Amino acid sequence: QVQLVDSGGGLVQAGGSLRLSCAASGRSFSSHTMGWFRQAPGKEREFVAHIDRAGGRTYYSDSVKGRFTISRDNAKNLVYLQMNSLKPEDTAVYYCAASSLYSSNSYFFTSPLPYGDWGQGTQVTVSL
Repeated sequence: QVQLVDSGGGLVQAGGSLRLSCAASGRSFSSHTMGWFRQAPGKEREFVAHIDRAGGRTYYSDSVKGRFTISRDNAKNLVYLQMNSLKPEDTAVYYCAASSLYSSNSYFFTSPLPYGDWGQGTQVTVSL
């Protein structure tokens, strides 16, 4: 089990950038696949990106591919989400999540179900 604290959200104009951070506590951080999800008002939680345990393989939703980059620093127990070319439709509360499960299928980690630990969320608002 890991405890997660999300940060880095804020208000930004369309076309701008933000970097979200997720700090994890616990010795087993490097044995978890890490993901970012988001939830806009009135909508279901949506997959954004995930990264494997070693940080060598990443996977993105089509809506953010080419604009967002997920990365991790296992020495510092940190996960990042660099968000560029932000659009108003990116407005949401963003959550990082940790999964201790293993699968070679990247699609497996696009669902919230494999993730047992979640951050508290950080608000991202993109204005026109």
